[in-house]
Amino acid sequence: MTVRPLPVIEPTALSAGEIATLQSEIKALARAKSAVILAHTSQRPEIQDVADYVGDSLGLARQGAATDAEVIVFCGVHFMAETAVILSPAKQVLLPDLAAGCSLADQITGEDVRQWKAKFPGYIAVGYVNTTAEVKAELDYCCTSGNVLDVIDAIPKEKGILFLPDFFLGMHVKRNRPDRNVEVWLGECHVHQGINPDTLDRVRHEHPEAEVLVHPECGCASQMVYYTGTGELRKDRLHIVSTEGMVRLAKSSPAKTLVVATETGILHRMQKMAPEKEFLAADPEAVCAYMKTITLPNVRDALLKDQHRVTVPKEIADRARASVERMVALGAR
Repeated sequence: MTVRPLPVIEPTALSAGEIATLQSEIKALARAKSAVILAHTSQRPEIQDVADYVGDSLGLARQGAATDAEVIVFCGVHFMAETAVILSPAKQVLLPDLAAGCSLADQITGEDVRQWKAKFPGYIAVGYVNTTAEVKAELDYCCTSGNVLDVIDAIPKEKGILFLPDFFLGMHVKRNRPDRNVEVWLGECHVHQGINPDTLDRVRHEHPEAEVLVHPECGCASQMVYYTGTGELRKDRLHIVSTEGMVRLAKSSPAKTLVVATETGILHRMQKMAPEKEFLAADPEAVCAYMKTITLPNVRDALLKDQHRVTVPKEIADRARASVERMVALGAR
């Protein structure tokens, strides 16, 4: 399999005035081209602020499928743009930078899935949305961290399940559905796996009144659950939740301080939604370099030049569509 090299994260070298000018230009171009701009919560703040919709993978998939826009500018990573193509084959989907890959999606191929399924005949293949279109074409169900348990519950209980490619999300399934027969692929997101549990412990001990929000892709999730069992962390202070679950808790949690263990881009969205609260990164180093390849200049250029159109071969898209549509249909988030 081919693993994309990790890009270098370039800082935003634009003044506030230049950012505002580019955002105005982008909005005007989008109107002129009947385009919608979708941005993942891991995007740079200035990208989130120019988008028509900001959300997690599931929310973006739904928005892409529902929009009447002729052009979708996808400020995310390659597999997300592919998902939009699968759901809306007649629309033009543009990815501002082709370097926007995904370390997790690169860890499994369609051939890997076929070989794994051959070893477990009769099992249902469930794949995280962080996979290529080629992999999705081999799946029975696609899911996100927000609806993974809904997807598992939709499968007959007597059926064995192959869950891929994220090991930690698979372990989240096994913790929450211990009666299910689930085999888990050994893949991981380099950002979530790399969140330093010592840094997380230091931040939460410095803020004992804070609630702790942990994405189920994080390697530290099991350790936090262990702490609740020992009494070292109160159960009502720990939430292992999806991206959108974190965003909802930003507003609904009574806590004034929240420690957030996921990619740090989400903090911008949470702070905008609840400016009276304090949101702290569990690990400030948890930054996705692939997501940060998207910049205002290359979003403008994508619209201006119709560049970096993402396509999926029809045969693969047709086979992948059923698993993706099941993902979109199941669970509120």
